[in-house]
Amino acid sequence: MTAADAQLQPRKKGLTRRQKRSLSRGVQYVVFVAAVIAFAVGADWGRLKNQFAQWSIAKQMFPDVITMALKNTVLYTLSGFVVGLALGMVIALMRLSSVGPYRWLAGVYIEIFRGLPALLIFIFIGVAVPLAFPGTEIVGGTYGKVALALGLVAAAYMAETIRAGIQAVPKGQMEAARSLGFSPARAMVSIIIPQAFRIILPPLTNELVLLFKDSSLVLFLGVTLEERELSKYGRDLASTTANSTPILVAGLCYLLVTIPLGFVVRRMEAKAQEAVR
Repeated sequence: MTAADAQLQPRKKGLTRRQKRSLSRGVQYVVFVAAVIAFAVGADWGRLKNQFAQWSIAKQMFPDVITMALKNTVLYTLSGFVVGLALGMVIALMRLSSVGPYRWLAGVYIEIFRGLPALLIFIFIGVAVPLAFPGTEIVGGTYGKVALALGLVAAAYMAETIRAGIQAVPKGQMEAARSLGFSPARAMVSIIIPQAFRIILPPLTNELVLLFKDSSLVLFLGVTLEERELSKYGRDLASTTANSTPILVAGLCYLLVTIPLGFVVRRMEAKAQEAVR
């Protein structure tokens, strides 16, 4: 068959790549809409409303759900974040140290506390520490225990984030600082670490969101009525009222904080990508 004959042959009909993508996207939309309709038709909205949306019960939660439960949750989160950030910075610098034992200790800490569930850390702080050191009181009471437990967990993740941020700073920055007469320690504190934090600010903010949710584990430390956070407060009222509306309200309070924080993280990530471009 000559080239001319080949050109005269009718081309095989079929979908183009763009048409295939459009067809696949259309099928996905159809499946999604069908699933939503099936859920809307099959759900018993009356029972759901009676169990999760009793306005009279929800009104009883205010203002305590904000002035006490949400406030305690925010305080627990911020205190754990501060402890985790400070400890994470130390561990990150140990990981980058030229001293072998420092690197080994930091590596062991990170592997242990990243591998253990946060629940076990809370139980250890609340039960094992008082048994091991009778009469020892952690400064700050429940707030101090939560800050320590959350901080120990967060530090393992923050340390790796901080280490990656420091290593992402161009080596020429340290060399330039040294040429200006800065000592290695001063150059690290004044030049490298500030630049690293600009890089790692989005993942650190994301870690704050995770800590906000992990603060619900405070119930394993044994808290008073005034020290309850959102989850504990919602569960207690749900048991008292035999209704799940308090749990839904507590969940909405979590979203009141996590959704704006998530938006901030996305904005910072977008700005970071624009700066790279």
